[in-house]
Amino acid sequence: MFRELKYNEEDLRQKAALLSEEYNRMCGMIGINKYLAEDVGKWDKNEKNYYSFIQDLHGIWFQLDKDFRLLFLHGPVEEMIGYTKQDFLSAKINWEEIVLPEDRHVIFENREKLKSNLDFVIESEYRIRAKNGEIKWVREFLQKISDESRTSAKFQGSVHDITQYKIAAEALKKIEGTRIKEIHHRIKNNLQVISSLLSLQAEKFEDEKVLEAFRESQNRVASIAIIHEELHEGNSIDTLDFADYLQKLTADLFSSYHVGKSRVNLKLELKHVYLGMDTAIPLGIIVNELISNSLKHAFPDVNNGEISIQLQEADKYVSKPEKPETGISCQGEPNVDYILTVADNGRGIPEEIDFRNTDSLGLQLINILIEQIDGCIELRRNRGTEFVIWFSSSENSGKLK
Repeated sequence: MFRELKYNEEDLRQKAALLSEEYNRMCGMIGINKYLAEDVGKWDKNEKNYYSFIQDLHGIWFQLDKDFRLLFLHGPVEEMIGYTKQDFLSAKINWEEIVLPEDRHVIFENREKLKSNLDFVIESEYRIRAKNGEIKWVREFLQKISDESRTSAKFQGSVHDITQYKIAAEALKKIEGTRIKEIHHRIKNNLQVISSLLSLQAEKFEDEKVLEAFRESQNRVASIAIIHEELHEGNSIDTLDFADYLQKLTADLFSSYHVGKSRVNLKLELKHVYLGMDTAIPLGIIVNELISNSLKHAFPDVNNGEISIQLQEADKYVSKPEKPETGISCQGEPNVDYILTVADNGRGIPEEIDFRNTDSLGLQLINILIEQIDGCIELRRNRGTEFVIWFSSSENSGKLK
């Protein structure tokens, strides 16, 4: 197992910088080594000069024959691994044996690549188990060298202990993760303060339209705050389970509009999809607007309404026979990862309203945000209102209409 190091953040950053310099120096040495060993014939003639040159280099340097049998080994072998040079040169132990079983494919794949490639240096990282049982990370450089006729070939390279670099990098990653989660926590708290200020300001008014405007603003702020809450509490610092988020968002909206499930049933069919903030925040606001519209307008005199939300992968989506009322169909759009459907069985959006061209702030927001996430949206007016949103994750987004 790795030894735990006790460093503060500044120590870790300085150590990472030094290790980065060492890595760059390793790359430079590989280039020099390639130049010195331009072909096997020249290398043989200058063998003593070559050995003299690598005396001052860090790491373990080696050469293999065309069948990857060890020919030469130099460097702090025993210091790094615990085994002696003779252990390897006599084949008492092979290098592959000390590589962790789950990492061995790395070295075998590298060798296959080099069989047909000259002037090509392969860099890889894998773990080895030292003689004392300690697991270490190493970085290996490997290249193929050949004579001018290309009839004789060897392989040469070097192995460098990067365990300390890996430990420092992992520690820095944890520090950054903790810091980012704290930022999400502070943003969520600040958004809650804004929501509270809106609530206090709303108490000064009695006009229902004004109060409704304040409530809508609070809900929009809350839709963003919940995302930062999920990112703060979740295992990832930059993606969240959008299904879990939708459950919290809808619960907040039902509470905000004082709608119980005895009056309006909520049906959720949600695939667990992990989205980054660039997609999750706009999509969260879109869902907020759609659910708010349903709760406000779909069921004025109904006590057994239903709102349903479905989130699924695009390739699992079964297109319905009816065509969208908007004259624009998203069916068959390229680069689509997921489809989100928000529907209700209420009285529906009036025929005369074009949701793509309206004075409603909520619908305007929906159209703006759909464009922001490079998505596509359909409206169906059969048996209530149904919006179908086609979108990609932020990593794979492609322009949709």
